[in-house]
Amino acid sequence: MDKTITLPDSEILYDLADLFKVFGDSTRLRIMYALSEGEKNVQSIAEGLAMDQSTISHQLRILRDNKLARARREGKQIYYSLDDDHVKKIIEMGLDHVLE
Repeated sequence: MDKTITLPDSEILYDLADLFKVFGDSTRLRIMYALSEGEKNVQSIAEGLAMDQSTISHQLRILRDNKLARARREGKQIYYSLDDDHVKKIIEMGLDHVLE
């Protein structure tokens, strides 16, 4: 019995692999976890995670480029949040899996 497997287009699978690569960095995961608690600026993330602001900014750029975080300007301050509820769900599901 030969059953063919239906897969998404190769380009979509490459995009999915790239998405998971972004989740493969513990610093970015820490930032996303912090943002899952609500909107924050770079300084509050850096202080909360005991990290340099430049490191946080660099990682936030990667998260924004991959549509995992978004920015909102208020005066001179920029506030970051997770891009949507899907990102929070991915983190929660991964955490549930690890804790099983």
